[in-house]
Amino acid sequence: MNHVHGTCDTRFDAVRDAFAANFAAGAERGASLCIGVDGQIVADLWGGFATSDSTRPWGRDTVACAYSCTKGIVAMAALALAARGLLDLDDPVAAVWPEFAAAGKARIPIRWLLTHEAGLPAIERPMAFGSLSDWAAITDALAAQTPWWEPGTAHGYHGVTFGHLVGQVVRRVTGTTVNEFVQRELCTPAQADFSIGLGPRDEHRRATSVMQEAPTATFFDHWTPDGLGAKSFGNPGDCNSIDHVNSVAFRDAEIPAANGYTNARGLEALYRAFADGRFCSHALVEDAGRAHVDGPDRVMELRTAFGLGFEVAIPEFAFGPGLHSFGHNGSGGSLGMLDPDAGITFGYVMNNLRWTKDRSDARWAPIFAALYGAMV
Repeated sequence: MNHVHGTCDTRFDAVRDAFAANFAAGAERGASLCIGVDGQIVADLWGGFATSDSTRPWGRDTVACAYSCTKGIVAMAALALAARGLLDLDDPVAAVWPEFAAAGKARIPIRWLLTHEAGLPAIERPMAFGSLSDWAAITDALAAQTPWWEPGTAHGYHGVTFGHLVGQVVRRVTGTTVNEFVQRELCTPAQADFSIGLGPRDEHRRATSVMQEAPTATFFDHWTPDGLGAKSFGNPGDCNSIDHVNSVAFRDAEIPAANGYTNARGLEALYRAFADGRFCSHALVEDAGRAHVDGPDRVMELRTAFGLGFEVAIPEFAFGPGLHSFGHNGSGGSLGMLDPDAGITFGYVMNNLRWTKDRSDARWAPIFAALYGAMV
């Protein structure tokens, strides 16, 4: 039997019950949940198992790959640089990354990398499996790539390329790796347990990604082999192999779109610090969380909305009932977000990967219902 551990304010006992119910229903293998309200932690919970064979319990400090939740943290890094005047979001990417100007991209502003308007969700040049671990190979290919649509006229989720695009800007501005900057300038002040990539020192507390059941109806079922969805996630196809994402090669790399290792406490801490204005001004936080683009997504082939690097809640993809919630989910179900109206900061990290038809996760709904219900 899976037992839920941690602390929970008695006002939010229903949140603990909802989290535990996901285990009882067989929807979880191992998971952590951390929620802040008005800057105070009201739930810090974990349970289940960190391994597919259920031999190692998920502990207080267990971390797992949170996949695209990483993008939200990389966006915070870029916004922190903008707040310090070290980059201007309206400057051309080529101003800090001259090679990027090739193939008609000289005028693309940094802002469009964050809003998924740059037209660079996929690489046309065939990339060998494992290439996401080769920083130069991916950034060189993106610098040479012709946009798939006229930049600024449409948006499409840069699911695999976002991290290298924004990350190369961060690298060129700071002279450090993205993870080094994130550790020093975000994680240290926020006291957050988060890293892009995972070294051998932390291997003992890593949870293995698992799939307890094969996905049924999913949002990518209708993608055609020659569509941008398939091209984006299939070249290279590193993130499509659960064996590869559990490998040392994947953990040793810096893949800022996909290999952030953390737990719910780490995500919540970063979103709380961001909401508090510790990384950039409150005005920039508000701007980052509004929908800069909203409508048909050229890659996902459904409606999406993005702020400055964040997914913005819409009816088709909501983070609870908050109308102005924003953050970023991770492939298979993890989520980091904030609701500025309710004062909520939220982290959820798990290792049982699941996909659905509308990108949401059925495990979130009862937790959000219990959370907002307790605040009435």
